[in-house]
Amino acid sequence: MDIHVNDIVKMKKVHPCGSQEWLILRVGMDFKMRCQGCGREVMLPRSKVEKNIRKVFRDGQPVSMI
Repeated sequence: MDIHVNDIVKMKKVHPCGSQEWLILRVGMDFKMRCQGCGREVMLPRSKVEKNIRKVFRDGQPVSMI
């Protein structure tokens, strides 16, 4: 999956604050992401993040995930 720093991803599960959108801060074996609702930063394994992504936004526009 083609994910870059500063992309915003919409996840399948809702964060406890109510937001589904996360800003990508770091890409590698792990993703570092910041919740767009509350600002919490988390690091998750690439495999877990990639299977839970619904949509990717780059520069405010949806990116096709083919």
